[in-house]
Amino acid sequence: MLGTITREQMTEGPLLKKLLLYTLPIMATGLLQLLFNAADLIVVGRYSSSLSLAAVGSTGALINLIVTLFIGLSAGTSVAVAQRVGAGDDEGLTRTVHTSIATALAGGLIVFFIGFFGSRTFLSWMGTPDTVIDLAVLYMKIYFIGIPANLLYNFAGAVLRASGDTKWPLIILTAAGVLNVGLNLLFVIGLGMSVDGVALATVISQAASALAVMILLCTTRRNIRFRFSRLRFHGPELAEILRIGIPAGIQGAMFSISNVIIQKSVNSFGDDFMSGNSAAGNIEGFVYVAMNAFHQTSLTFTGQNVGARKPERINRVLLLCEGYVFVFGFGLGMLAYLLREPLLGIYLPDAPQSVQDGMQRMRVIATTYFTCGAMDVMNGSLRGMGSSFFPMLITVVTVCGMRIVWIYTVFAQVGTPFSLYVSYPISWILCLATQVVYYIFAKRSLDRHLAGGF
Repeated sequence: MLGTITREQMTEGPLLKKLLLYTLPIMATGLLQLLFNAADLIVVGRYSSSLSLAAVGSTGALINLIVTLFIGLSAGTSVAVAQRVGAGDDEGLTRTVHTSIATALAGGLIVFFIGFFGSRTFLSWMGTPDTVIDLAVLYMKIYFIGIPANLLYNFAGAVLRASGDTKWPLIILTAAGVLNVGLNLLFVIGLGMSVDGVALATVISQAASALAVMILLCTTRRNIRFRFSRLRFHGPELAEILRIGIPAGIQGAMFSISNVIIQKSVNSFGDDFMSGNSAAGNIEGFVYVAMNAFHQTSLTFTGQNVGARKPERINRVLLLCEGYVFVFGFGLGMLAYLLREPLLGIYLPDAPQSVQDGMQRMRVIATTYFTCGAMDVMNGSLRGMGSSFFPMLITVVTVCGMRIVWIYTVFAQVGTPFSLYVSYPISWILCLATQVVYYIFAKRSLDRHLAGGF
Protein backbone atom coordinates (compact mmCIF):
# COMPACT_ATOMS: atom_id res chain seq x y z
CA MET A 1 0.00 0.00 0.00
CA LEU A 2 1.28 3.45 -0.91
CA GLY A 3 3.01 5.08 2.06
CA THR A 4 2.73 2.11 4.44
CA ILE A 5 5.60 -0.39 4.39
CA THR A 6 5.89 -3.01 7.12
CA ARG A 7 9.09 -4.33 8.71
CA GLU A 8 8.70 -7.59 6.83
CA GLN A 9 8.36 -5.77 3.50
CA MET A 10 11.49 -3.71 4.15
CA THR A 11 13.63 -6.67 5.16
CA GLU A 12 12.38 -9.36 2.78
CA GLY A 13 11.69 -9.78 -0.94
CA PRO A 14 12.19 -7.48 -3.96
CA LEU A 15 12.96 -3.80 -3.31
CA LEU A 16 12.34 -1.84 -6.51
CA LYS A 17 8.60 -1.26 -6.10
CA LYS A 18 8.67 -0.99 -2.29
CA LEU A 19 11.29 1.75 -2.36
CA LEU A 20 9.15 3.82 -4.69
CA LEU A 21 5.91 3.20 -2.77
CA TYR A 22 7.60 4.31 0.44
CA THR A 23 9.30 7.34 -1.17
CA LEU A 24 6.45 8.88 -3.15
CA PRO A 25 4.53 10.16 -0.09
CA ILE A 26 7.77 11.60 1.36
CA MET A 27 8.40 13.28 -1.96
CA ALA A 28 4.85 14.61 -2.11
CA THR A 29 5.17 15.84 1.49
CA GLY A 30 8.37 17.73 0.69
CA LEU A 31 6.99 19.16 -2.53
CA LEU A 32 3.81 20.32 -0.84
CA GLN A 33 5.81 21.85 1.98
CA LEU A 34 7.88 23.80 -0.52
CA LEU A 35 4.78 24.70 -2.50
CA PHE A 36 3.22 26.17 0.61
CA ASN A 37 6.48 27.95 1.45
CA ALA A 38 6.57 29.24 -2.12
CA ALA A 39 3.10 30.63 -1.51
CA ASP A 40 4.69 32.88 1.13
CA LEU A 41 7.09 34.28 -1.47
CA ILE A 42 4.53 34.48 -4.27
CA VAL A 43 1.88 36.20 -2.16
CA VAL A 44 4.30 38.68 -0.60
CA GLY A 45 6.01 39.32 -3.96
CA ARG A 46 2.77 39.89 -5.86
CA TYR A 47 0.65 41.65 -3.26
CA SER A 48 3.21 43.44 -1.09
CA SER A 49 6.53 44.49 -2.65
CA SER A 50 9.80 43.18 -4.09
CA LEU A 51 11.53 44.47 -0.93
CA SER A 52 9.28 42.22 1.14
CA LEU A 53 10.21 39.29 -1.11
CA ALA A 54 13.90 40.09 -0.70
CA ALA A 55 13.43 40.34 3.08
CA VAL A 56 11.79 36.91 3.36
CA GLY A 57 14.31 35.33 0.98
CA SER A 58 17.31 36.82 2.77
CA THR A 59 16.36 35.06 6.03
CA GLY A 60 16.33 31.53 4.61
CA ALA A 61 20.01 30.68 5.02
CA LEU A 62 20.13 32.19 8.50
CA ILE A 63 16.98 30.40 9.70
CA ASN A 64 18.38 27.12 8.39
CA LEU A 65 21.65 27.73 10.22
CA ILE A 66 19.90 28.25 13.56
CA VAL A 67 17.35 25.45 13.16
CA THR A 68 19.41 22.79 11.38
CA LEU A 69 21.42 21.56 14.35
CA PHE A 70 18.27 20.48 16.16
CA ILE A 71 16.51 19.26 13.03
CA GLY A 72 19.60 17.10 12.49
CA LEU A 73 18.84 15.35 15.77
CA SER A 74 15.70 13.98 14.13
CA ALA A 75 18.02 11.95 11.88
CA GLY A 76 19.17 10.25 15.09
CA THR A 77 15.54 9.50 15.87
CA SER A 78 15.05 8.01 12.39
CA VAL A 79 18.02 5.67 12.72
CA ALA A 80 17.21 4.62 16.30
CA VAL A 81 13.56 3.92 15.46
CA ALA A 82 14.35 2.09 12.22
CA GLN A 83 16.93 -0.20 13.81
CA ARG A 84 14.64 -1.06 16.74
CA VAL A 85 11.73 -1.77 14.41
CA GLY A 86 13.98 -4.00 12.32
CA ALA A 87 15.19 -5.83 15.42
CA GLY A 88 11.65 -6.21 16.83
CA ASP A 89 12.67 -4.40 20.06
CA ASP A 90 9.30 -2.98 21.20
CA GLU A 91 10.43 -1.74 24.61
CA GLY A 92 13.48 -0.02 23.15
CA LEU A 93 11.23 1.51 20.50
CA THR A 94 8.91 2.93 23.18
CA ARG A 95 11.82 4.50 25.05
CA THR A 96 13.15 5.98 21.79
CA VAL A 97 9.80 7.56 20.90
CA HIS A 98 9.39 9.28 24.27
CA THR A 99 13.02 10.42 24.38
CA SER A 100 12.63 11.88 20.89
CA ILE A 101 9.57 13.93 21.80
CA ALA A 102 11.30 15.22 24.95
CA THR A 103 14.31 16.21 22.83
CA ALA A 104 12.06 18.05 20.37
CA LEU A 105 10.38 20.08 23.12
CA ALA A 106 13.64 21.03 24.82
CA GLY A 107 15.33 21.86 21.53
CA GLY A 108 12.38 23.96 20.39
CA LEU A 109 12.63 26.25 23.39
CA ILE A 110 16.39 26.71 22.93
CA VAL A 111 16.05 27.53 19.23
CA PHE A 112 13.20 29.96 19.92
CA PHE A 113 15.30 32.06 22.30
CA ILE A 114 18.32 32.07 19.98
CA GLY A 115 16.38 33.04 16.88
CA PHE A 116 13.91 35.47 18.42
CA PHE A 117 16.38 37.54 20.39
CA GLY A 118 19.34 37.29 18.03
CA SER A 119 17.65 37.95 14.67
CA ARG A 120 18.78 41.56 14.11
CA THR A 121 22.35 40.87 15.21
CA PHE A 122 22.66 37.84 12.93
CA LEU A 123 21.13 39.61 9.93
CA SER A 124 23.51 42.53 10.43
CA TRP A 125 26.47 40.14 10.45
CA MET A 126 25.26 38.82 7.08
CA GLY A 127 25.35 42.29 5.58
CA THR A 128 21.59 42.47 5.01
CA PRO A 129 20.89 45.84 3.33
CA ASP A 130 19.27 48.60 5.37
CA THR A 131 16.40 48.65 2.87
CA VAL A 132 15.18 45.20 3.94
CA ILE A 133 16.62 44.49 7.39
CA ASP A 134 13.64 45.78 9.41
CA LEU A 135 11.23 43.62 7.42
CA ALA A 136 13.59 40.63 7.68
CA VAL A 137 13.84 41.01 11.47
CA LEU A 138 10.06 41.21 11.80
CA TYR A 139 9.63 38.04 9.72
CA MET A 140 12.23 36.12 11.75
CA LYS A 141 10.85 37.11 15.16
CA ILE A 142 7.36 35.89 14.28
CA TYR A 143 8.71 32.79 12.52
CA PHE A 144 10.71 31.66 15.55
CA ILE A 145 7.63 31.78 17.77
CA GLY A 146 6.49 28.69 15.86
CA ILE A 147 9.81 26.83 16.05
CA PRO A 148 8.87 24.56 19.02
CA ALA A 149 5.90 23.29 17.00
CA ASN A 150 8.11 22.91 13.93
CA LEU A 151 10.60 20.69 15.77
CA LEU A 152 7.84 18.67 17.40
CA TYR A 153 6.34 17.90 13.99
CA ASN A 154 9.75 16.98 12.55
CA PHE A 155 10.63 14.56 15.36
CA ALA A 156 7.19 12.96 15.48
CA GLY A 157 7.19 12.71 11.70
CA ALA A 158 10.60 11.03 11.83
CA VAL A 159 9.14 8.41 14.19
CA LEU A 160 6.28 7.69 11.79
CA ARG A 161 8.46 7.50 8.67
CA ALA A 162 11.14 5.33 10.28
CA SER A 163 8.47 2.90 11.44
CA GLY A 164 7.24 2.58 7.83
CA ASP A 165 4.40 5.12 7.70
CA THR A 166 4.85 7.93 5.18
CA LYS A 167 1.13 8.33 4.44
CA TRP A 168 -0.02 10.20 7.56
CA PRO A 169 2.76 12.82 7.53
CA LEU A 170 1.62 13.63 3.97
CA ILE A 171 -2.04 13.93 4.97
CA ILE A 172 -1.23 16.14 7.97
CA LEU A 173 1.09 18.40 6.01
CA THR A 174 -1.44 18.77 3.19
CA ALA A 175 -4.11 19.98 5.59
CA ALA A 176 -1.68 22.34 7.35
CA GLY A 177 -0.43 23.66 4.01
CA VAL A 178 -3.91 24.47 2.77
CA LEU A 179 -4.44 26.32 6.03
CA ASN A 180 -1.16 28.20 5.48
CA VAL A 181 -2.11 29.32 1.98
CA GLY A 182 -5.56 30.42 3.11
CA LEU A 183 -4.12 32.44 5.95
CA ASN A 184 -1.51 33.98 3.61
CA LEU A 185 -4.27 35.28 1.37
CA LEU A 186 -6.33 36.49 4.33
CA PHE A 187 -3.50 38.31 6.10
CA VAL A 188 -1.66 39.79 3.10
CA ILE A 189 -4.47 40.50 0.62
CA GLY A 190 -7.46 40.77 2.95
CA LEU A 191 -5.83 42.58 5.87
CA GLY A 192 -3.02 44.36 4.01
CA MET A 193 -0.22 42.80 6.05
CA SER A 194 3.28 42.17 4.67
CA VAL A 195 6.03 39.81 5.90
CA ASP A 196 4.29 39.67 9.27
CA GLY A 197 1.26 38.14 7.58
CA VAL A 198 3.11 35.30 5.88
CA ALA A 199 5.14 34.62 9.04
CA LEU A 200 2.01 34.46 11.19
CA ALA A 201 0.35 32.11 8.70
CA THR A 202 3.40 29.84 8.89
CA VAL A 203 3.35 29.78 12.71
CA ILE A 204 -0.35 28.88 12.87
CA SER A 205 -0.03 26.11 10.27
CA GLN A 206 3.03 24.67 12.05
CA ALA A 207 1.13 24.56 15.32
CA ALA A 208 -1.75 22.77 13.61
CA SER A 209 0.53 20.14 12.07
CA ALA A 210 2.31 19.51 15.38
CA LEU A 211 -1.02 19.08 17.17
CA ALA A 212 -2.30 16.67 14.51
CA VAL A 213 0.80 14.45 14.50
CA MET A 214 0.82 14.25 18.30
CA ILE A 215 -2.86 13.26 18.34
CA LEU A 216 -1.96 10.51 15.88
CA LEU A 217 0.91 9.24 18.05
CA CYS A 218 -1.26 9.33 21.16
CA THR A 219 -4.13 7.36 19.59
CA THR A 220 -2.32 4.83 17.39
CA ARG A 221 -2.46 1.16 18.37
CA ARG A 222 0.99 0.53 16.96
CA ASN A 223 4.10 0.08 19.11
CA ILE A 224 5.09 3.73 18.57
CA ARG A 225 2.24 5.02 20.74
CA PHE A 226 3.05 8.10 22.83
CA ARG A 227 1.92 8.54 26.44
CA PHE A 228 2.55 11.77 28.35
CA SER A 229 3.13 9.77 31.53
CA ARG A 230 6.24 8.22 29.92
CA LEU A 231 7.69 11.48 28.59
CA ARG A 232 11.30 11.60 29.75
CA PHE A 233 14.89 11.28 28.57
CA HIS A 234 16.09 7.67 28.55
CA GLY A 235 19.90 7.63 28.76
CA PRO A 236 20.88 4.90 26.23
CA GLU A 237 18.30 6.03 23.66
CA LEU A 238 19.24 9.70 24.08
CA ALA A 239 22.91 8.78 23.67
CA GLU A 240 22.17 6.99 20.39
CA ILE A 241 20.01 9.81 19.07
CA LEU A 242 22.78 12.27 19.90
CA ARG A 243 25.51 10.01 18.45
CA ILE A 244 23.79 10.02 15.05
CA GLY A 245 21.97 13.33 15.31
CA ILE A 246 24.70 15.68 16.50
CA PRO A 247 27.03 14.96 13.54
CA ALA A 248 24.02 15.25 11.22
CA GLY A 249 23.10 18.56 12.83
CA ILE A 250 26.67 19.85 12.68
CA GLN A 251 26.81 18.86 9.02
CA GLY A 252 23.60 20.74 8.33
CA ALA A 253 24.79 23.72 10.34
CA MET A 254 28.07 23.84 8.41
CA PHE A 255 26.08 23.68 5.18
CA SER A 256 24.09 26.62 6.42
CA ILE A 257 27.22 28.55 7.43
CA SER A 258 28.60 28.15 3.93
CA ASN A 259 25.21 29.20 2.53
CA VAL A 260 25.14 32.24 4.84
CA ILE A 261 28.54 33.26 3.46
CA ILE A 262 27.23 32.73 -0.06
CA GLN A 263 24.11 34.73 0.82
CA LYS A 264 26.36 37.55 2.00
CA SER A 265 28.06 37.43 -1.41
CA VAL A 266 24.65 37.44 -3.09
CA ASN A 267 23.65 40.48 -1.02
CA SER A 268 26.63 42.35 -2.44
CA PHE A 269 24.97 42.34 -5.89
CA GLY A 270 21.98 44.40 -4.66
CA ASP A 271 18.23 44.10 -4.05
CA ASP A 272 17.23 42.97 -7.57
CA PHE A 273 19.80 40.20 -7.55
CA MET A 274 18.70 39.08 -4.06
CA SER A 275 15.10 38.78 -5.23
CA GLY A 276 16.08 36.79 -8.32
CA ASN A 277 18.33 34.51 -6.29
CA SER A 278 15.57 33.89 -3.73
CA ALA A 279 13.01 33.00 -6.39
CA ALA A 280 15.42 30.71 -8.28
CA GLY A 281 16.44 28.98 -5.05
CA ASN A 282 12.80 28.35 -4.22
CA ILE A 283 12.15 26.80 -7.63
CA GLU A 284 15.24 24.59 -7.33
CA GLY A 285 14.00 23.56 -3.92
CA PHE A 286 11.26 21.51 -5.59
CA VAL A 287 13.94 19.47 -7.34
CA TYR A 288 15.87 19.10 -4.09
CA VAL A 289 13.00 17.78 -1.98
CA ALA A 290 12.08 15.26 -4.68
CA MET A 291 15.64 13.93 -4.55
CA ASN A 292 16.01 14.22 -0.79
CA ALA A 293 13.04 11.89 -0.28
CA PHE A 294 15.34 9.06 -1.38
CA HIS A 295 17.79 10.10 1.36
CA GLN A 296 15.09 9.29 3.94
CA THR A 297 14.27 6.07 2.10
CA SER A 298 17.87 4.87 2.02
CA LEU A 299 18.24 5.71 5.72
CA THR A 300 15.08 3.88 6.83
CA PHE A 301 15.46 0.77 4.66
CA THR A 302 19.14 0.50 5.56
CA GLY A 303 18.43 0.99 9.28
CA GLN A 304 15.71 -1.65 9.38
CA ASN A 305 17.86 -4.16 7.52
CA VAL A 306 20.74 -3.51 9.91
CA GLY A 307 18.35 -4.13 12.82
CA ALA A 308 17.11 -7.31 11.14
CA ARG A 309 20.75 -8.39 10.57
CA LYS A 310 20.44 -8.52 6.79
CA PRO A 311 23.43 -6.50 5.53
CA GLU A 312 23.31 -8.21 2.14
CA ARG A 313 20.32 -6.00 1.21
CA ILE A 314 22.07 -2.70 1.96
CA ASN A 315 24.00 -2.45 -1.33
CA ARG A 316 20.80 -3.09 -3.29
CA VAL A 317 18.97 -0.38 -1.35
CA LEU A 318 21.76 2.10 -2.07
CA LEU A 319 22.08 1.34 -5.78
CA LEU A 320 18.33 1.48 -6.40
CA CYS A 321 17.98 4.76 -4.49
CA GLU A 322 20.88 6.25 -6.46
CA GLY A 323 19.21 5.17 -9.69
CA TYR A 324 15.92 6.72 -8.67
CA VAL A 325 17.57 9.96 -7.55
CA PHE A 326 19.31 10.35 -10.90
CA VAL A 327 16.04 9.87 -12.81
CA PHE A 328 14.11 12.35 -10.66
CA GLY A 329 16.97 14.79 -10.08
CA PHE A 330 18.15 15.06 -13.67
CA GLY A 331 14.64 15.04 -15.13
CA LEU A 332 13.17 17.66 -12.80
CA GLY A 333 16.34 19.77 -12.88
CA MET A 334 16.27 19.99 -16.66
CA LEU A 335 12.54 20.71 -16.63
CA ALA A 336 13.07 23.60 -14.21
CA TYR A 337 15.90 24.91 -16.39
CA LEU A 338 13.83 24.75 -19.59
CA LEU A 339 10.92 26.56 -17.91
CA ARG A 340 13.11 28.94 -15.92
CA GLU A 341 11.81 32.23 -17.33
CA PRO A 342 8.05 31.66 -16.91
CA LEU A 343 8.62 30.04 -13.49
CA LEU A 344 10.62 33.02 -12.26
CA GLY A 345 7.94 35.28 -13.68
CA ILE A 346 5.41 33.75 -11.27
CA TYR A 347 7.46 35.04 -8.35
CA LEU A 348 8.59 38.29 -9.96
CA PRO A 349 5.86 39.52 -12.34
CA ASP A 350 7.05 43.12 -12.38
CA ALA A 351 10.81 42.71 -11.92
CA PRO A 352 12.43 41.75 -15.26
CA GLN A 353 15.97 42.40 -13.99
CA SER A 354 15.43 40.06 -11.05
CA VAL A 355 14.16 37.40 -13.46
CA GLN A 356 17.36 37.69 -15.50
CA ASP A 357 19.43 37.45 -12.33
CA GLY A 358 17.54 34.33 -11.22
CA MET A 359 18.17 32.71 -14.61
CA GLN A 360 21.93 33.06 -14.06
CA ARG A 361 21.65 30.87 -10.98
CA MET A 362 19.44 28.24 -12.61
CA ARG A 363 21.78 27.77 -15.57
CA VAL A 364 24.42 26.44 -13.17
CA ILE A 365 22.55 24.78 -10.32
CA ALA A 366 19.34 23.34 -11.79
CA THR A 367 21.25 21.47 -14.48
CA THR A 368 23.68 19.81 -12.03
CA TYR A 369 21.43 19.30 -9.02
CA PHE A 370 21.24 15.53 -9.44
CA THR A 371 24.79 15.24 -8.10
CA CYS A 372 23.57 16.78 -4.83
CA GLY A 373 20.84 14.14 -4.66
CA ALA A 374 23.34 11.35 -5.17
CA MET A 375 25.45 12.77 -2.33
CA ASP A 376 22.44 12.88 0.02
CA VAL A 377 21.41 9.29 -0.74
CA MET A 378 24.91 8.13 0.13
CA ASN A 379 24.68 10.06 3.38
CA GLY A 380 21.35 8.40 4.19
CA SER A 381 22.77 4.93 3.63
CA LEU A 382 25.79 5.62 5.83
CA ARG A 383 23.62 7.00 8.64
CA GLY A 384 21.27 4.04 8.41
CA MET A 385 24.31 1.82 8.92
CA GLY A 386 25.00 3.74 12.13
CA SER A 387 27.88 5.82 10.81
CA SER A 388 27.48 9.55 11.26
CA PHE A 389 30.76 11.17 12.33
CA PHE A 390 32.88 10.43 9.27
CA PRO A 391 30.11 11.24 6.77
CA MET A 392 29.78 14.56 8.60
CA LEU A 393 33.52 15.14 8.46
CA ILE A 394 33.64 14.32 4.74
CA THR A 395 30.78 16.73 4.00
CA VAL A 396 32.16 19.53 6.16
CA VAL A 397 35.57 19.37 4.47
CA THR A 398 34.57 18.70 0.85
CA VAL A 399 31.41 20.82 0.67
CA CYS A 400 31.36 23.47 3.37
CA GLY A 401 35.11 24.00 3.62
CA MET A 402 35.58 23.99 -0.13
CA ARG A 403 32.82 26.59 -0.63
CA ILE A 404 34.20 28.92 2.03
CA VAL A 405 37.70 28.72 0.55
CA TRP A 406 36.23 29.27 -2.92
CA ILE A 407 34.38 32.41 -1.83
CA TYR A 408 37.50 33.99 -0.39
CA THR A 409 39.78 32.99 -3.26
CA VAL A 410 38.21 32.39 -6.68
CA PHE A 411 35.07 34.48 -6.19
CA ALA A 412 37.05 37.25 -4.48
CA GLN A 413 39.21 37.52 -7.61
CA VAL A 414 36.58 37.00 -10.33
CA GLY A 415 33.51 38.46 -8.63
CA THR A 416 30.90 37.23 -11.12
CA PRO A 417 27.63 35.38 -10.35
CA PHE A 418 28.87 32.35 -12.32
CA SER A 419 32.06 32.16 -10.25
CA LEU A 420 29.85 32.17 -7.14
CA TYR A 421 27.32 29.55 -8.24
CA VAL A 422 29.76 27.06 -9.78
CA SER A 423 31.08 26.32 -6.28
CA TYR A 424 27.92 24.28 -5.68
CA PRO A 425 28.32 21.48 -8.26
CA ILE A 426 32.08 21.28 -7.74
CA SER A 427 31.55 20.67 -4.01
CA TRP A 428 28.81 18.06 -4.58
CA ILE A 429 30.95 16.00 -6.95
CA LEU A 430 33.99 16.18 -4.67
CA CYS A 431 31.93 15.03 -1.68
CA LEU A 432 30.26 12.16 -3.55
CA ALA A 433 33.58 10.77 -4.75
CA THR A 434 34.96 10.80 -1.20
CA GLN A 435 31.79 9.20 0.18
CA VAL A 436 32.04 6.27 -2.23
CA VAL A 437 35.52 5.46 -0.98
CA TYR A 438 34.41 5.65 2.66
CA TYR A 439 31.27 3.56 2.01
CA ILE A 440 33.36 0.62 0.80
CA PHE A 441 35.27 0.52 4.09
CA ALA A 442 32.19 1.19 6.26
CA LYS A 443 30.20 -1.60 4.62
CA ARG A 444 33.00 -4.12 5.14
CA SER A 445 33.23 -3.12 8.79
CA LEU A 446 29.45 -3.51 9.25
CA ASP A 447 29.51 -6.97 7.62
CA ARG A 448 32.18 -8.10 10.05
CA HIS A 449 30.32 -6.57 12.99
CA LEU A 450 27.02 -8.31 12.17
CA ALA A 451 28.76 -11.60 11.44
CA GLY A 452 30.37 -11.48 14.88
CA GLY A 453 27.14 -10.50 16.66
CA PHE A 454 26.20 -7.36 18.57
